[in-house]
Amino acid sequence: MREKIVIIGGGFAGLQLARNLNNQGKYKVMVIDKMNHHMFQPLFYQVATGRIEPSNISFPFRKIFQRSKNIQFRMTEVKNIIPAENKVIGEDGVFTYDKLVIATGCKTNFFGNEKMQDLALGMKNTQEAITIRNHILMTFEKMIIERKASDDGNWNLVIVGSGPTGVELAGAFSEMKSSILPRDYPRMNFSDLNIILISSSDKPLDAMSQESQDAAEKYLVQLGVNFMKNERVTDYDGEVIYMKSGNSIPTNNVIWAAGVTGNIIDDFNKENLVRNRYIVDRYNKVKGFDNIFAIGDIAYMETPKYPQAHPQLANVAINQGKNLARNFKKNSEKDWSEYEYIDRGSMATIGKHRAVVDLPKFKFQGFLAWYFWMFLHLMLILSVRNKLAIFFNWMWSYINKDSSLRLIIAPSRKNATEQ
Repeated sequence: MREKIVIIGGGFAGLQLARNLNNQGKYKVMVIDKMNHHMFQPLFYQVATGRIEPSNISFPFRKIFQRSKNIQFRMTEVKNIIPAENKVIGEDGVFTYDKLVIATGCKTNFFGNEKMQDLALGMKNTQEAITIRNHILMTFEKMIIERKASDDGNWNLVIVGSGPTGVELAGAFSEMKSSILPRDYPRMNFSDLNIILISSSDKPLDAMSQESQDAAEKYLVQLGVNFMKNERVTDYDGEVIYMKSGNSIPTNNVIWAAGVTGNIIDDFNKENLVRNRYIVDRYNKVKGFDNIFAIGDIAYMETPKYPQAHPQLANVAINQGKNLARNFKKNSEKDWSEYEYIDRGSMATIGKHRAVVDLPKFKFQGFLAWYFWMFLHLMLILSVRNKLAIFFNWMWSYINKDSSLRLIIAPSRKNATEQ
C-alpha cells in the first residue's frame, strides 16, 4: 500500500512539496485547495494596476499535475481536521491520510477591525487583485461623468501599509497617473489625483536596510506619492479614513496592505498557536502530532537564528516544502534534516528604473536593481508561455508607457440587481 499524503493548500509551500513528490511511486499525494489554481502573489500588484493579465500569474493545478502518476487535486474548502481518525473534513467531502501537511498560507490582517475588513480592499488572491482593478477603473469612469461635481473621496487613492506590497502599488498607481490616465481621459486634470501611502513607521520598507529605506522614500517622493509617516489608521467608514493622530482623509478608495495573519483551520489545534501560526519543530512537525506537519507562512518555527520564527516570505515557504519532501523520501526519521533558513535577500520595486535590493553581502538601488528585480521574478514564473506573455507586456509598457489591459470585469448590472 502506498503512503497517502494530503496537502492542504497549493501556495508556494504546498506546491513545492507536491512537485518534489511528483511521480514518487511509494506515495499517493492529494492536494486540496479552495481555488483551482496556484497564484504568483508577488505580481498581484501588477494585476491590480492593469500591467499584466490574471492568467499570466495563475496556474491551474490540474494543468500542473496533468502528467503526474501519483498526484490528485480536489477543489474544496477544508473545514476541520479529525486527527484521531486521520481525516480531513472538506466542504464537499471527507479525505483520509497517513501524513497530513498544512500549507494554507496567510490572509490579510485587518487587526480585528470589522468595518475596515468590509470596506477596504485587500490583495491576497487573484480575485481581490481583480477587484482592486475594477474598483479603481470604475472610480475613474465615475469621475469623468461627474467632473467638477465628483466628491473629494474619488480623488484620493489611499494605500495603508508601507511594506513591499504598499510601495509597489503606490509606485505603479503613480506611474498610471502620470503616463496612462491623461491619455485615457484627455479632458480630465489628474494633477488633483492624490496617491497616499500611510505608514506606521518612519520609513517605507522598514524590514529592509537603511539604504533601501532611504532610497524607497526618495523614489516615492519623485513619483509624487504623498508618504504619510508615523500614522496609524484607526477607522474607515467608506467615505473617510481616520488616524490616531487625529488626521483624516476623505476617500472612497482604500487598499489595505498593512499586514498578514495565518490562515488557520477552524477548531484545529488552537492551543498550539502563536500569532495565528501552528507551532512546529525543526522538521515542520506540528506540536502534539506525529503525522501532521505545517509549512510556509502558517508554520511557527523557532530557531537560534530566528527566535521569533521565520519571516512569512516565499523563499521560506519554498524551501520548507523542499526540505520536507527530502525528509519524506528518507527511509527513517532518524535521517531527517532540520530546516535552516538561508536568507537570500529581499527586494522591492517602486516604478520604472526604481528598485531596491538587499542581498546578504551587498545592497544596491536604482535601475540595476530594477532590472535584477524583473529578471528574478520572470525566472520564478512557472511556465514558458507565461514567462513570454509577461515579458512581452513588460517590454510593451516599457517602450510605450502604456498597456491595453485595463478591462473592467464585473457582474452585469442586471445580474447584480437580481442577486
